[in-house]
Amino acid sequence: MYKVDLHTHSSTSPDGGITPEQYQKALETGLLNAIAITDHNAISMALDLHAHFGSQIIVGEEIMTTHGEIVGLFLTDLVPAGLSPHETVKRIKDQGGIVYIPHPFETFRKGMDPHTLEQIADFVDIIEVCNGRAFMQNRSAQAVVWARLNQKDGAASSDAHGYRGLGRTYSDLSEMPTRENLLQILDRSVLRTQNPTFSALLYPKYHRLRKRIRGQH
Repeated sequence: MYKVDLHTHSSTSPDGGITPEQYQKALETGLLNAIAITDHNAISMALDLHAHFGSQIIVGEEIMTTHGEIVGLFLTDLVPAGLSPHETVKRIKDQGGIVYIPHPFETFRKGMDPHTLEQIADFVDIIEVCNGRAFMQNRSAQAVVWARLNQKDGAASSDAHGYRGLGRTYSDLSEMPTRENLLQILDRSVLRTQNPTFSALLYPKYHRLRKRIRGQH
């Protein structure tokens, strides 16, 4: 089985802090076998590390739309923030990407609301049914029901913003994921999740404060 995390944030994200060295450590120690870097409205780190580690790093982006966040996976080009959900999924699909809905139904973390999600349901490939940082608002049960009703694949991902958040929530897959096989192997995946550590919950606020002090972002 291959441990795959489809939602993480590098130091490129304003609230992220996972460094290239830490991604390398996670892969080389077997903590994870493949990792999607899904920075907020950015793909630079993902592209750089994909060039170095190949298929073990999936190029992704967590895109802020006018009505909640959408993740694109297996991207080649940046999708601009601030577009409508329909235009965002169109731009993901136009470059052969996969549409992934992170932390759906959460208001605290800009999750997509049920009405908007229904409007783009035909374009959704994967919905996050286990989010490793779901604490204040855990909508996993609602996400599982939506996935089943709409016949969509579900995934477990860490949403890690720091190294200690990695390796606790992920999808166990029978093969290494590619753009071509991910949806097929997710259909028979095993989802693994543990409660988030206190430090994992605090990472976003810590990184935002640290970067503000240093004059970054």
